[in-house]
Amino acid sequence: MAFACLEDPTLERHFKGHRDAVTSVDFSLNKKQLVSGSMDSCLMIWSMKPQMRAYRFVGHKDAVMCVHFSPSGHLIASGSRDKTVRLWVPSVKGESTSFKAHTATVRSVHFSNDGQSLVTTSDDKTVKVWAVHRQKFLFSLSQHINWVRCAKFSPDGRLIVSSSDDKTVKLWDKASRECIHTFCEHGGFVPHVDFHPSGTCIASAGTDNTVKVWDVRMNRLLQHYQVHSASVNCLSFHPSGNYLITASNDSTLKILDLLEGRLLYTLHGHQGPATCVSFSRTGDLFASGGLDEQVMVWKTNFNAADYGDLLKTRKSIMNGGDSFNNVKPMDTGSVEVQKSGISRQEKQTEMDFGNLPVKQKMQVTETAESVRRQQEQIAEASLTSTLQHIVGQLDVLTQTVSILEQRLTLTEDKLKECLENQQKIAQSKSN
Repeated sequence: MAFACLEDPTLERHFKGHRDAVTSVDFSLNKKQLVSGSMDSCLMIWSMKPQMRAYRFVGHKDAVMCVHFSPSGHLIASGSRDKTVRLWVPSVKGESTSFKAHTATVRSVHFSNDGQSLVTTSDDKTVKVWAVHRQKFLFSLSQHINWVRCAKFSPDGRLIVSSSDDKTVKLWDKASRECIHTFCEHGGFVPHVDFHPSGTCIASAGTDNTVKVWDVRMNRLLQHYQVHSASVNCLSFHPSGNYLITASNDSTLKILDLLEGRLLYTLHGHQGPATCVSFSRTGDLFASGGLDEQVMVWKTNFNAADYGDLLKTRKSIMNGGDSFNNVKPMDTGSVEVQKSGISRQEKQTEMDFGNLPVKQKMQVTETAESVRRQQEQIAEASLTSTLQHIVGQLDVLTQTVSILEQRLTLTEDKLKECLENQQKIAQSKSN
């Protein structure tokens, strides 16, 4: 993949209107609208066109915990502490229908890609699936033993992934309604989980300050990131599948390069915890919300080189290739690649937009001497990056071996127990 077009993200819009913490953000398909939910019990519909007014939707009787646009953009689902789910028409009138979905706070709502189904989660420890038409209840998934924070459909709609305060991530088969695997590696609550666009991987955010990426075909840990200094609240995959963005209580957003397995950017903007983040459907924008009651819209910029490779990457993954298995250090033979890739990792691009004009862009002029110095720094950074990558992969391998050892021990115990039972049966027959 070419990195020559990499540019830094820029803050494009800054929305103020909520009267309490922002809990959730999501873009419509055409990017003309952005919806946000808040602890102030309201939804706000923001127009991406300049000078267009925002709409405040009132209907929930308590905090709005989650919002999600339907794939067509014709509906918005919201879940609330009032135990209800509302389906809104995102127009001036703000018409909505409401149904009691759970017996406790509704934590997440998510449409399937065909727009026909809705999955919801709650503090009542259940995951529920609904038919969007007439809001018909279909079935419930009930194996979590604590609050269920989040649930998402896989891109093909055949799987559901859920995360909980019981410190687990569960993978469900929608057709059989069975839990097909439980991931237990988080050391704390798991507020958020999402599917990779290919459907082959999932990522989870934990209060243990970590982000983990798993392969759902082999049920194995692929990547483990500990880049935040506080709880990770939310994450979102870029549509290309090459990047992951996270929001944390440490007030930062971080962008991870999944192909290289490293931190690409650290973004400062929110005053206090960053509570939510989401890429647009095309990936050229992302939005974030925070405890500071603000919604920010950022232009991605660094993804410009990905559009040409998007279909190629997805085709490779769907044909059984795994981009995460082919992580390798950057090519040190290209100065251009080094400048736009490795030097960013060395600096971690600490960008503080708190006092900057909205569309201020970073402008860099380089002399021949500065280029020479930069190339020397890049060579050093390349070695550092390679070593960091190797250490990271060793950490993943260590965790994988540990998991395999645990499974082997369980298998041996079961086999031993089975042999003992057979011996007892043989003895009883001989007697």
